[in-house]
Amino acid sequence: MTLRTIPSLENSEGILLLGVPSHLNWLTFTGELYSSNDFPKVLVYINIRLASLCFSLRKDIFNHRDILLVSFFNNNSVFWILNIYSNSLHSTLKYFKNTEVNISNLLIMTGDFNIRDNIWDLSFPHHSVISDNLMTIADSFNLELFFPTNYVSTRYLDSNSRSNSVIDLIFL
Repeated sequence: MTLRTIPSLENSEGILLLGVPSHLNWLTFTGELYSSNDFPKVLVYINIRLASLCFSLRKDIFNHRDILLVSFFNNNSVFWILNIYSNSLHSTLKYFKNTEVNISNLLIMTGDFNIRDNIWDLSFPHHSVISDNLMTIADSFNLELFFPTNYVSTRYLDSNSRSNSVIDLIFL
């Protein structure tokens, strides 16, 4: 994402500063920026008030551009936060299905899963087999789908030919 233009000796108009939005009160965890057109699709922000819990990005467990696994310690136990982006081909979910990882104390798995299903999208009339894979993955971490108290779409389209949808989910 372009943050702003910065001065340059080579270009009078400046050059683009690429990165992710940051703030002094938040620790930012993100994947690598591979090119100016290939931005990380997952971020994790942690408030600095929680910094004493020693948060750490864990690429040794999942080294995947669309998966961020963050660990932290509390009362001598390790806990985990998982943020996922799965494209319309569901490549990240396929990666999970073919990868065996034993993580206990995963507290939250959240992300943009790009799956429409009537389980979580009341305006969608169909069930997707891919959502079964997602639920199996969540179950392997002992997580359950969280349903918000008020139903809202998580993706809003600017086209009237297609409806808004729920594709961003939280498992606790």
